[in-house]
Amino acid sequence: MTNPGRTTGESGADRAEGARGSRRVPLLLAVAGAAYLLDLGSKLAVVAELENRRSVKVLGDWLELTVLRNSGAAFGIGEATTILFTVIAVAVTVVIFRLARKLYSVPWAIALGLLLGGGLGNLTDRLFRTPGDFRGAVVDFIHIRGFSVMNLADCAIVCGGIGIVLFSFLGWELDNPDSKDKLEKATEAAAKNGTAAAERDGTAPGGLSR
Repeated sequence: MTNPGRTTGESGADRAEGARGSRRVPLLLAVAGAAYLLDLGSKLAVVAELENRRSVKVLGDWLELTVLRNSGAAFGIGEATTILFTVIAVAVTVVIFRLARKLYSVPWAIALGLLLGGGLGNLTDRLFRTPGDFRGAVVDFIHIRGFSVMNLADCAIVCGGIGIVLFSFLGWELDNPDSKDKLEKATEAAAKNGTAAAERDGTAPGGLSR
């Protein structure tokens, strides 16, 4: 006898997911894949064309392309602890994949995708570039005057990190598909409540004063 309150083959988790919409794992993977491929392609290109050659000026002395092998973290930080940064990159990747199980928010999927793609880009260098053994030097090539030399993976990591901090500050939830609309909806609700109160008091535009 079939229970009328239960759909055949549908679990409570499936019904909950259907109510919230689909997980954003494909979006996360698409963003991560795009960030990873752009980083990998750019590194292959600059190593082939620019390594051991003069820098190429893009915006005068403010921005130039020059190849630098970096054994540390982003922006040349911590060159003596390469293995530690490799372990951290692996740990961050694992954490992101675990978070993906409850990922329904588009902004969070984009931010985590950037973080994942950038992390995998630099991790690939550490695993496969000289000297290897988890100590490979990351290829950096974007030199900003007065700042540092970085790569596209570093840019993706920074953008993803800023997004995560911003979304957390705004209260946007990882598992809420409508989290990006919270502020807008709250503002609209406050405006409607204010208008309704003004109309009741006879002070709304076009209203009659009591």
